Amino acid sequence: MAVPVAHRDAACARPPPGPRYRLPMKPTLKSAWREWIKPFAVFLLVMAPLRSAVVDWNWVPSGSMKPTIMVGDLVFVDKLAYDLKVPFTTRRICNWAEPSRGDIAVLFSPRDGTRLVKRVVGLPGDAIEMRGDVLFVNRIRQGYSIQDPRPFLRDMPEARNPVVAVEHLGGRDHLIAVIPDRPALRTFGPCLVPRDGYFVMGDSRDNSNDSRFFGPVARQDIVGRATMVIASFDTTRWLLPRLGRFLHPLGPKDA
Repeated sequence: MAVPVAHRDAACARPPPGPRYRLPMKPTLKSAWREWIKPFAVFLLVMAPLRSAVVDWNWVPSGSMKPTIMVGDLVFVDKLAYDLKVPFTTRRICNWAEPSRGDIAVLFSPRDGTRLVKRVVGLPGDAIEMRGDVLFVNRIRQGYSIQDPRPFLRDMPEARNPVVAVEHLGGRDHLIAVIPDRPALRTFGPCLVPRDGYFVMGDSRDNSNDSRFFGPVARQDIVGRATMVIASFDTTRWLLPRLGRFLHPLGPKDA
């Protein structure tokens, strides 16, 4: 029996499309570039020159600056303290200050280029000498005030009987440590600092690789001044935070 045309058309008509469930689209390379790669690349392009020429921060891995700076300290480095350099180089664009005696300088070792944090003790033209761990600058003995070492023993496990003192270095007071039971270079010099050089030493005088061994540091290899401990974590105690050292200034009087 023939089906009427109207009924045939109705029978063959498809129902209107309903809402479809779509699977989540996999992130494409384009969306990944827009949402992740591009912002991260812009961040790196901004931060890398900033850290190279303006400000930086350094984790301290060694105890050569104890008791002023401890292992596990994160120190803030002011790279505009003395000059402005071309990013990623040591070439100076302009210069407005020179390192001062007592500054905590961040520098490159003249021996192997390692980045170091040391105390500036000798300026261009100075004669630097040590006699039994006592510093002489231009034949003038620097003054010392002995301190109680007990508050520092917890962070100086390498020293059984350290001597801690405030060194009065040209009006800049700071702490130093001496480890009598460790073999060390306690007498040297006098050493004449060249015209464009600086003599640097660690505050832990018997546990520091410094200008006594690699000589004065050229001015161009000094990249900035450490001004603050941003944060500190005890590497001998499961990185427990030393809350008392957070935002601790490293100013003219570090003691």
